[in-house]
Amino acid sequence: MTASPVDTRDVDDETAQPTMRVRKRSGEFENVDVDKIVRAVARSATGLSTVDPSRVATKTISGLYDGATTVELDRLSIRTAAELVAEEPEYSRLAARLLATLIDKEVRGQGIHSFSQSIALGHAHGLIGDGTAAFVATHARKLDDAVDHDGDHRFEYFGLRTVYDRYLLRHPDSRAVTERPQYWLLRVACGLSHTPAEAIRFYRLMSSLAYLPSSPTLFNSGTSHTQMSSCYLLDSPRDELESIYERYGQVARLSKFAGGIGVQWSRVRSRGALIRGTNGHSNGIVPWLRTLDASVAAVNQGGRRKGAACVYLETWHPDIEEFLELRDNTGEDARRTHNLNIANWIPDEFMRRVEDDADWSLFDPDEIPELPDLWGTAFDEAYRAAEQAGRAVRTVRARDLYAKMMRTLAQTGNGWMTFKDTANRTSNQTADASNVIHLSNLCTEILEVTNDHETAVCNLGSVNLGAHVVDGAVDWDRLRETVRVAVTFLDRVIDINYYPTEQAGRSNPRWRPVGLGVMGLQDVFFTLRLAFDSAEARELSTRLSEDVYLTALETSADLAAAAGAHPAYAETRAARGSLQPDLWGVTPTQTTRWTALREKVAESGLRNSLLVAIAPTATIASIAGCFECIEPQVSNVFKRETLSGEFLQVNAYLVAELKALGLWTAATRDRLKRDDGSVAGLDLPAATKELFRTAWELPQRALVDLAAARGPYVDQSQSLNLFVASPTIGKLSSMYRYAWQSGLKTTYYLRSRPATRIQQATVAAVESTVDPAACSLENPESCEACQ
Repeated sequence: MTASPVDTRDVDDETAQPTMRVRKRSGEFENVDVDKIVRAVARSATGLSTVDPSRVATKTISGLYDGATTVELDRLSIRTAAELVAEEPEYSRLAARLLATLIDKEVRGQGIHSFSQSIALGHAHGLIGDGTAAFVATHARKLDDAVDHDGDHRFEYFGLRTVYDRYLLRHPDSRAVTERPQYWLLRVACGLSHTPAEAIRFYRLMSSLAYLPSSPTLFNSGTSHTQMSSCYLLDSPRDELESIYERYGQVARLSKFAGGIGVQWSRVRSRGALIRGTNGHSNGIVPWLRTLDASVAAVNQGGRRKGAACVYLETWHPDIEEFLELRDNTGEDARRTHNLNIANWIPDEFMRRVEDDADWSLFDPDEIPELPDLWGTAFDEAYRAAEQAGRAVRTVRARDLYAKMMRTLAQTGNGWMTFKDTANRTSNQTADASNVIHLSNLCTEILEVTNDHETAVCNLGSVNLGAHVVDGAVDWDRLRETVRVAVTFLDRVIDINYYPTEQAGRSNPRWRPVGLGVMGLQDVFFTLRLAFDSAEARELSTRLSEDVYLTALETSADLAAAAGAHPAYAETRAARGSLQPDLWGVTPTQTTRWTALREKVAESGLRNSLLVAIAPTATIASIAGCFECIEPQVSNVFKRETLSGEFLQVNAYLVAELKALGLWTAATRDRLKRDDGSVAGLDLPAATKELFRTAWELPQRALVDLAAARGPYVDQSQSLNLFVASPTIGKLSSMYRYAWQSGLKTTYYLRSRPATRIQQATVAAVESTVDPAACSLENPESCEACQ
């Protein structure tokens, strides 16, 4: 009997034998139909003018071995196409389409031929929630017809591979995926919708990749477990054993359900402080943080990754210097925490004393317990009064302590600089003196009120700004429509969400904060040919920020008119007539819209106390195929290493430019790799070199200036990384002082070396000084908590 040719898993071939193996005789594969493989690859390459399907097919055949299965054949063709991305970025699209075909056959192999069937199977196996299953069953025809079967063609390979490996629901026994990428997005939409029209509207927005919610929402919406929030912020435990262990339990429960944790620790007494009950002396905060460190590492987040947390400490705490050493790789390991991130919560008074080269006093919170709850003038007065009363534990030179902060940043990337007074002074939530922001979150973009009874919560999503540039201009109408849909569904999460702790469930419905962010700002600048540090780029960035925030406020006011203002509205600055630009002393540009908004807010209030937060978007930007949040590109050619494997990324904007100049050659590619993705060494027009500079080649003052100009339209904060290839204490001291003077509320990592250097045969790769397990460009899974 003659063996039939190996199936190449065409989308319309449902009689495939996925476990059939190829046979090799006399050096030839006798049951492989090469022409069929070429046709299958060519079909996936439709419309991709710069790829060569026959080349992929030929290389795939050459890589086959005797006994390989058809599934292995499929995966080999995908891998072959992906390996060609370095010389032609469009092969990423081809690899994505081949992967989409593989996913489709995997889903169809379980008898799933429609979205509603996918939901039904998932519900039968306990993956899909009862409400979503009933909703889909009731509206199956409309929802099935809404699926955009060509939507998967919008993905780049790295993005779709991330979706396949980490987001699609899988059969609990076979581990085969039970949903196609478009089914996944529609499932997310249905989990948050009241009507099929709503679901289809939200699905189409996500399918276009113009907006994506954060990973917890993408993981869990529509499922039997509806924990969709990204961030949780906990105030410091009281200086009592019971309170400390209660915090451990809260952190563990929040971390179990895939939340990124921020926690204050400034109320816990310092090392050497008197324990009156025993007449002994405290061991300080480090042993407590060691226990927290072990707990965070032990609690696995839904089987996806270790827990992630950041501890904040105020600068006046006597253990501040030991705190700054927690992430060091040297020293006594018993006084190190390798899983916790650390951040400084800095009052203006400290920065003023750094400027004046004055002394700084350290106070034990057991002696001055009011300091964590004071900011601005009230803090300054209480702090100085305590100094004059001689209540300080000890005094240090402010610049010496500041230099130690800079050393920690330079050596670990950690010890983030976040500014207490600015955060409180410019927050809508802090009109009432009893409401205080005590910290930020894991990625420094969330600023919300916390106390012993309220754990702040935020759910996130980001607009892909690059997707809103059409024919060389921003499509402002489309951008506003995107924001309106996004805010509506971010607000919807609050009512559907599962809250792991009572404190979180109490806080979120009261304040109803959301964090709408952006990504793809660098894509906008590339498309419009604006250098990242140009005045035109800063002006456009600010205008985009104003439009996003203004539209978000308008939407929240409309939601309030329909469903009522959030319960804590009377305690906000908005209720007293002040919106974010007012707190910065800035006059917005769109005066007519702002006037109308103010009238609407005065009448109906706001549904949400906070609306905008710019998160890192490490994962969802990869899915959307755009550059991360507000960041400049880190390299024009680099390798990402994730749990899904290694992926070479090439700046497609640069490739198009080099092709137009006739310079996209093997020699150019080698030079880019040798120069770590920099175009500085290429013979290019000056404007091209300026446009395609990397983050390492940009003046960091420009990044701070861009962030400061956006500030009046960001009512929470921004995850702002700064990049210094060879940091010195002097450089960093000036840079962070400038950030504070410019009014930034928070900063994030210091990227102290270009960790994105790809491996070279002749040049040793430079390793990063930043912990590779930290949230980073190369390890986006570690930042899923913040998208």
